[in-house]
Amino acid sequence: MALAALEWVIDQYRVSTDPRSGIVNDPNRPDDDHYILRLIGQVITVSLETQKIIATLPSLNFT
Repeated sequence: MALAALEWVIDQYRVSTDPRSGIVNDPNRPDDDHYILRLIGQVITVSLETQKIIATLPSLNFT
């Protein structure tokens, strides 16, 4: 789960240029150089905590 979330962050926070319009999409924050690092840390934390919660849930047996 963490890997998929990190792939999404990397994909979304990549600087890109629309080929048709030439508009540059730069989601980075020039006033906060460490934003992306904090975001990655938060995504990892949420993913790990989610895994812990899922591990405590009872199994569902469908027959």
